[in-house]
Amino acid sequence: MTAPTTRTLEVPNAVLTYDIRSNADSAEPPLMLIGSPMGASGFQTLSSLFPDRTVVTYDPRGVERSRRTDRASETQVEEHADDLHRVIAALGRGPVDLFASSGGAVNALALVERHPEDVRTLVAHEPPACTVLPDRVAALAAVHDIHDTYLRRGRGPAMAKFIALVMVQGEVPADWTSQPAPDPAMFHLPTEDDGARDDPLLGQNMMSCNSYELDVERLRAASTRIVLAAGEESAGTLAHRGAVVVAERLGTSPVIFPSGHGGFIGDEYGPGQAGKPQAFAARLREVLARAAAPTTVAR
Repeated sequence: MTAPTTRTLEVPNAVLTYDIRSNADSAEPPLMLIGSPMGASGFQTLSSLFPDRTVVTYDPRGVERSRRTDRASETQVEEHADDLHRVIAALGRGPVDLFASSGGAVNALALVERHPEDVRTLVAHEPPACTVLPDRVAALAAVHDIHDTYLRRGRGPAMAKFIALVMVQGEVPADWTSQPAPDPAMFHLPTEDDGARDDPLLGQNMMSCNSYELDVERLRAASTRIVLAAGEESAGTLAHRGAVVVAERLGTSPVIFPSGHGGFIGDEYGPGQAGKPQAFAARLREVLARAAAPTTVAR
């Protein structure tokens, strides 16, 4: 694997930045690693654990190096899906294998709905698919409350509510929005409003990602092999439950991966945020190999 080569791509209303770590000797398709709102910087450790593959990472529009050229305050899932389609086309080596985590998993599922020919195998890791949950009304109300808090009071109070939501075990309580708001200081978050409203998580993607309606029939009909993945340490949380329910809708079972929602992260964000990247990469390698193996027919 070579050192990463950085490229840019002009797309409608944005300029995307992506990195290619090339392995010219690999016979496998490129392995694309994505998140949302996490950008390429969150996949440095996982990328390094696949030296035998050509690995592609990118910054979603409005995140890190990828800039929006319009003034839209939100990014739609359909825009992310189209961006991924255009990056894969620019690679000229499709279809790719695609590992997508969190909001990136929602975007990747939307990509497969529209362009299944782009992806050989999709591993969708813990999509926060609120719309498929039995408690969708309460979950979506909580998401809306977090976004509204961000618009009214800024990042600290909204992020405190977001952390509280992702820590909920089981269904989101129907009265979640009327419960006392957590103190941002408890999570070492700012209590003062800096006036900014362009946060990729709380502003740009919060509502559109969590409220996206998956087209299960199109996913079922897709040529892409779709594997839902869930963390062994995040059972009961919203994103883990999303993976379980989407898998059930597709007639499969989720594959359990080591660690939790950020299990693939190394030291990118400090030791307190690290998962189990080596074990995570080993499981991902197993899943990709199993999914790519020829199907045998019993006679």
